[in-house]
Amino acid sequence: MPAVTEHRPALERLREAEHLVVELPGVGRLSLPPPEQLAYLAGIGALVALELLEWPVAVAITTGHLLAEVHHHRILQGIGEALEEA
Repeated sequence: MPAVTEHRPALERLREAEHLVVELPGVGRLSLPPPEQLAYLAGIGALVALELLEWPVAVAITTGHLLAEVHHHRILQGIGEALEEA
């Protein structure tokens, strides 16, 4: 089991590197999604603002996108854990 604990900090550093952390006065640290995901969400928001996309559809698209992202991260985490055990 010591090999697993040795790799944990590297896995945590990778997770932290994925997110943009902003320090806001009075609020504290705010963790934002990666720039690509922010651009995607901003694009959906722009389409809603321009009334080219209705907000219920935008919510459905965004929810699907976020669920796929979570699933992707779970798969990668499983692969990483399997490699740590090997």
